[in-house]
Amino acid sequence: MTGPANDDDTVIIKKYANRRLYNTRSSSYITLDHLAQMTREGINYKVLDAKSGSDITHTILTQIIMEEESNGEQMLPVNFLRELIGMYGNSMQSLIPHYLEASMDNFRANQAKLRKAFETSLGNNPLAKLAEQNMAMFKAAASAFMPGAEKTETPAPTPTPSAGSADDLSALREQMAEMQKRLDQLGK
Repeated sequence: MTGPANDDDTVIIKKYANRRLYNTRSSSYITLDHLAQMTREGINYKVLDAKSGSDITHTILTQIIMEEESNGEQMLPVNFLRELIGMYGNSMQSLIPHYLEASMDNFRANQAKLRKAFETSLGNNPLAKLAEQNMAMFKAAASAFMPGAEKTETPAPTPTPSAGSADDLSALREQMAEMQKRLDQLGK
């Protein structure tokens, strides 16, 4: 769940003795999978015991994590879990929740920075750039197989990631032109 929310924005979920969860906003029964999806979507909710009215959101969120971990989506390393269990009853126990929240906030901020850096380094559409490079290479190869094509049509400039690849491309063009000459001679 993301940050504190107004009580108006919080969806109330009631958990009944028969272990069923009831979404009071949509007036429907839901499952832990629904709650997991709501969490991923950033929907704030509070789970209340239907009989006592006590807030059991923490217990339900822990149950969701256990379900995710048991379904093969293991994200928590065994050593981390052992260390976490070892912290219960420890004098540092009260500091752990604040530390974990701060760590998750830092992780989220770094994740956003990394995503932004990745997008700006590759441009907004890296597939378009790859397609452009592939088209330029295709035109270069086509002009090598058709000797008169270069004179009638100016090929698009070939992107050159490094000077070595430009030399390699011109060497390939020369080799292909030589092969075309040999093929022409064989055809006579």
